[in-house]
Amino acid sequence: MTLEKKPKAVIVGGSIGGVSCAHTLILAGWDVVVLEKSYQAPTGSPTGAGLGLDPLSLQLIQSWIKDPELLKRTTLPLTIDQNDAVDGEKKVRWTLTRDEKFNCRAAHWADLHALLYHALPPNLFLWGHHFQSFSISSDKRSVQVKALSLQSNETVEVIGDLLVAADGCLSKIRQSFVPDHKLRYSGYCAWRGVLDFSGSEKSETIVGIRKAYPELGKCLYFGLGSGSHTVLYELLNKRLNWIWYVHQPEPDLKSDSMTMKANSDMIQAMHKEAEKMWLPEFVRVIKETSHPFINAIYDSEPLEQIYWDNVVLVGDAAHPTTPHATRSTNMSVLDAAVLGQCLKKWGAENLQSALEEYQSIRLPVVSKQVLHARRMGRIKQGLALPDLQSFDPKTANPEECQELQQRLMPFFSDVPSILV
Repeated sequence: MTLEKKPKAVIVGGSIGGVSCAHTLILAGWDVVVLEKSYQAPTGSPTGAGLGLDPLSLQLIQSWIKDPELLKRTTLPLTIDQNDAVDGEKKVRWTLTRDEKFNCRAAHWADLHALLYHALPPNLFLWGHHFQSFSISSDKRSVQVKALSLQSNETVEVIGDLLVAADGCLSKIRQSFVPDHKLRYSGYCAWRGVLDFSGSEKSETIVGIRKAYPELGKCLYFGLGSGSHTVLYELLNKRLNWIWYVHQPEPDLKSDSMTMKANSDMIQAMHKEAEKMWLPEFVRVIKETSHPFINAIYDSEPLEQIYWDNVVLVGDAAHPTTPHATRSTNMSVLDAAVLGQCLKKWGAENLQSALEEYQSIRLPVVSKQVLHARRMGRIKQGLALPDLQSFDPKTANPEECQELQQRLMPFFSDVPSILV
């Protein structure tokens, strides 16, 4: 007797989307190899980004890891979504909207990645392998992927039945199918940082910020000023995650990353501007954060398709989005879950049917969510919309303020039937 060979998937990109797909494809009965240009798995460094996980993502991740309680122990609740107006001149703030049934949890990116990565079988990742190109066989039944080993400088070839493009918003794989599809600059960038206050819990800064924002540890705080807004929430292990969105011309990105380092002069100028716009308690948090960095904020017009032959897009490769609706990570996790279930349902012998169903489920959802996140960002930044005047937090009426709530996101709490 001979055992039937398992189908094989090559995943390009080992971020949250890629590592989530590794879980779901293994559960669907596939062999998996992940190509990732980083030399090793990321560690829980104090810099990096925070993220919010919605109830469905939490449920899915818990089903993938060996000890589902680990997820609760590495996240903090975000049960409240609150939008406040901030008057920088008078140094006062007041609440515009408050949703006490938000039911999300806050995680540090590196913590979540480590949780997912260590729950996988060993030796799936080819670390330090930079994707170069791919080719589809003439019968459309296999795909050959070439990657450069950054350690040996040799080209490695991997052949699989399916190529999963989890290579981010600047996806080279997506570009090969839709070369004219461009990213859209939002008109603003984000200063970001994570303040590690372990050992200084009783400092003036931490006592002050907890007094000004008493529900840190369970609340997602948005602060809306004049043509700008901020985000503040607590992460596990005594860390505060903050974001400040600032209008500026499109930056000249020097690499394949949306993240830019800031020099000391840039940081000092940012501190001075923060003093004019925000409450002193929030400004102190910004000033005490080591190595704040800048994210250029992009999205793109929704794609018309997210698979071709035996190549499929997931995560930011499929739907670059602005971060205002805490969707990016949740979209990636759900992409992975739906893809895995479609492959399990149809089997490798019916790959086209599986990818067609994946696209039919996810494309209408992510297209609307990308456009809604764009709309939320423009409202909170005080930018004009075709159907709305620029939002002014000082004069906005209750109906206008409702547009700020996260739960207005299309398909906010929907669960695809294939996952039920």
